Order: sequence, then structure tokens, then C-alpha cells
Amino acid sequence: MHYIALFVLLTASVLADNPPQYYSFSPAVGSGSGSAYSLTGEGRITAVRVWEAYNNYIYGFQFRYGFIWSPVVGSRSGTPQEMELYEGEAIIQISGKYAHYVQWVVFTTNRGRTLFVGQPTGHSFNMYPAHSEAELRFISGRVHRAITSIGAHWAVVNPAEKSTTEH
Repeated sequence: MHYIALFVLLTASVLADNPPQYYSFSPAVGSGSGSAYSLTGEGRITAVRVWEAYNNYIYGFQFRYGFIWSPVVGSRSGTPQEMELYEGEAIIQISGKYAHYVQWVVFTTNRGRTLFVGQPTGHSFNMYPAHSEAELRFISGRVHRAITSIGAHWAVVNPAEKSTTEH
């Protein structure tokens, strides 16, 4: 119940800054066991960190919004893999594989760059926005030691938020 209330509040926040036709949600994939998480921040996503330990599961995520790093969801097990986005670059696709845990994740940008983390085993998934100008705004899902599910929230960025150097 708390997860639904949090989702509604976060969706309302995104919709307040963006027309409804420009928001879309890619439903969560994975087993969905454990505690709910939502990884959000203000402004555009400017960098991504993903933790994967022992050639195993995805253990944690962290986004940088503008110049501020979000808290880590999941855990910092293993060495983080990181991708810093260029000015005007945005994440437009998340794909990967899952079983009980998210096994492999690929973040793809509008410049064709990718960050691959984890092991490509399990069921495939592919998430992308419904609107061609939208980009990743935040993720949500569940975590139980490692990431058990991931869903993506997409929206067109408010023009005032487009620059990563204005902060």
C-alpha cells in the first residue's frame, strides 16, 4: 500500500511539470520481492552508477541529478560501473535480463552510448518512453539484498531543466 501511495505522489510530481501525454511508465520486471524503492532527484540525470558483485546480480543503483548524487538504492556490493552523460545527453532506453534478481542492465543514451552491467542470463526486458522526446526521469522497483525488480518512469524534461551546467 505504501508503494502505491509513493508511486502516486511521485507520478503527480512529474505530471505537475510535464503535460500528461509526455509521461509514460514501463512496468517493473523481476520477482518483486523485498522492499520498495524509488530513485528520484531534481533536474536531469547526468550520471549513472550500478553495482554488480562477483559476476552475479545487480546490487545497487545511484543517479546523479545535475551535480548532486542520489542516495544508493540496494547496496554497494562490488565495484561500481559508471557512465557520466554529456551536455544534452539523456537515457532513452533500459534493457537487460532478470530471473529472481535483475541479472543484467543496459542503459542506452540518445547519443548511442551504453552502460552494460551484470551477466546476460534470464528473461529479457526492454523499456523505453512512449513519447520520442521523453527521457528517463526516475526508476522504481523492489530490493532484497540485490535488486529484485526495476520499472522506469519517462517524461519530457521541462525546458528550464535541460542544461546540466545551470546548477
